[in-house]
Amino acid sequence: MGIAVFRVDSMARATFALLASFLFAGVTVLLVELTYLGVLVILMMIMEMVVMAVFMVMYMMNPAGLMPMTMVHNQKGSLAIAVGTFAVLAAGIYLVDWPTSQASRPDEPTMQLGEALMGPNMLTMIVLGLALFATIIATVVLATNRGRYDRYGDRLEHRSPRDPVRGGIDR
Repeated sequence: MGIAVFRVDSMARATFALLASFLFAGVTVLLVELTYLGVLVILMMIMEMVVMAVFMVMYMMNPAGLMPMTMVHNQKGSLAIAVGTFAVLAAGIYLVDWPTSQASRPDEPTMQLGEALMGPNMLTMIVLGLALFATIIATVVLATNRGRYDRYGDRLEHRSPRDPVRGGIDR
């Protein structure tokens, strides 16, 4: 699916192809029995790609990024770099003396990974996550110039909607 990112002819399709490749990577993490980390990767990538698609719809000049366009610039140069990188990495698989371990597999690899990555900062990261989420919600609320009850009034007392933005659906 990663190749599809460069083969499709629009930003929107490339976004969803990238999402699919990230989901497959998350499923791979699930298959090695790192459940928490796999679910975290999947949820994080879904949210990241959705936010990217929303901003693409809002700010791109073409509608929803669906206009045909090329996704690769300098095709010959990028192909040469990609082939060279693949060759170096593939050679590394066979030429590097990989270490072996006699240690047994830990009972809770996800817990050990979390402790190794976060250490005593887990509470800080949870609070930062909540603060970022609150910031996103506040930004969306402040970006709208009308609330949910503006059309029928605060107590829903108007019989017909008073749409502050002309051209509403109830005409």
